[in-house]
Amino acid sequence: MEHRYLGNSGLKISEIAYGNWLTHGSQVEADAATACVRAALDHGITTFDTADVYANTKAESVLGEALKGERRESLEILTKVYWPTGPGGPNDSGLSAKHIRESIDGSLRRLQTDYVDLYQAHRFDTETPLEETMQAFADVVRQGKALYIGVSEWTAEQIREGHALAQQLGIRLISSQPQYSMIWRVIEDRVVPTCEELGLSQIVWSPIAQGILTGKYQPGQAPPAGSRATHEEAGKPIAGRVGDEALLTAVQQLRPIADEAGLSMAQLAVAWVLQNPNVAAAIIGASRPEQVEENVAASGVTLSPEAMVAIDEALEGHIERDPEMTTKNAPATRPT
Repeated sequence: MEHRYLGNSGLKISEIAYGNWLTHGSQVEADAATACVRAALDHGITTFDTADVYANTKAESVLGEALKGERRESLEILTKVYWPTGPGGPNDSGLSAKHIRESIDGSLRRLQTDYVDLYQAHRFDTETPLEETMQAFADVVRQGKALYIGVSEWTAEQIREGHALAQQLGIRLISSQPQYSMIWRVIEDRVVPTCEELGLSQIVWSPIAQGILTGKYQPGQAPPAGSRATHEEAGKPIAGRVGDEALLTAVQQLRPIADEAGLSMAQLAVAWVLQNPNVAAAIIGASRPEQVEENVAASGVTLSPEAMVAIDEALEGHIERDPEMTTKNAPATRPT
């Protein structure tokens, strides 16, 4: 497992990070989740990403139990705040000083740790002054509850404004966590150049497009039994893609490219995002330990220029590049 610096900080993270969105506390049982975490550790993953909203706080608890007994100094633990948690009261979401203060304490308790390495704004809060949000994050850092601050699915303009405030407050905003894959490239035009200028790295989620780029969803065939697409909740985000016959056909054209590189299609997809020098880590999820073992093999892989061109040609017409999609997919008001 190779490690990369996160932004212009001195913190290194494993270039394959383990995330538990849609798995721990919901899609898989605690024993299976723990087995996946153990597999991640066994294969050199040191970076673990979660959020308080995942399974309404249960995912953090499962991860905390799975990591119990590990040397804390050898881990990088990342979590997030923004989406509703708890019973859904008027202050149980967003990036107000109240919610951030209460959320970090809850996350630390569930994760069974004194601090997190990176505390991330899970979305931009349109209803809280950004000055209030960044001051609250600064308080969290000064209290020793987080070492660094990051954001997730913020636009380039929001990142620039947040970074300026962070500098004024003397804290480090060092990362952005967006969706990024062969077929979802909306960060390339504005977010990545802005982050390169300001000294932030990307920690990308869904590098295999929630399973679409593994090739297991075949055109004209029902989703395989037990796959994410068949799960009542986990399958909702990819329902449109699973039904897109043209996209599934295009994805199958990646198979010979993967074969030529000596990779599985999942490994090819993870390796592809890691070719971007602004990407510090690709987050993988797993419901079985074997999936972890497969995906970590993408660490250290260099794809040839010919392979990169062939990937673009295979997926032509199915790649989303519009940078405005970050804004279009963002909540317009604080969720309840």
